[in-house]
Amino acid sequence: MSSAPTAPPKDAPPEPSMLGAGLSYLIPGLGQIYQQRYAKGALFMVSLLGMFMVGQSMGQWQNVYIPREDGGGHRSLVGSLVLRWHYAGQFWIGVAAWPALSHYYGPPPRDVEENPSFWRRYQRPPGETQLNEFIVNSDRTPDLGWVYTVIAGMLNILVIYDAYAGPMILAVPTIPRKAAAPQPTMESKKEAVA
Repeated sequence: MSSAPTAPPKDAPPEPSMLGAGLSYLIPGLGQIYQQRYAKGALFMVSLLGMFMVGQSMGQWQNVYIPREDGGGHRSLVGSLVLRWHYAGQFWIGVAAWPALSHYYGPPPRDVEENPSFWRRYQRPPGETQLNEFIVNSDRTPDLGWVYTVIAGMLNILVIYDAYAGPMILAVPTIPRKAAAPQPTMESKKEAVA
């Protein structure tokens, strides 16, 4: 006697998806799109990446970075994150925050002042004098920008969890109804009184 595999009940919770969680880490909402939850995935992708990019533009594309020692050397990554803890939150946005890691581990930025193109400056740690000048001469916009980028990264943790655990299914318990007792009629009431 062979038993055929049975399909899970319709209202059973979904199996956890590590692939969905990993995809949502790389690009917010990609795990939901992989799980064919297109509207939710597109909403997460547009809103979180949009918030992250707006935050970066408010800081002239240089408020997502990991500081290096003066002279281009490296301190430990943990030591750098103690000095610039913001990146620990920004990291969770995924691939959008990886250029800062490549600049941290890459060669020192010798030609940024000579060639200040967008891609040379993008997520590269600014010099101390440049950073001080920028903060003193600007309003609160750069500070608000890094807050946007950190919040976007932190919100993506919730998106990653949603992709891992899947959609929430509300199982409403059904209570079996008892057979209704017959309603008394006028005649039965008269008989009961008499």
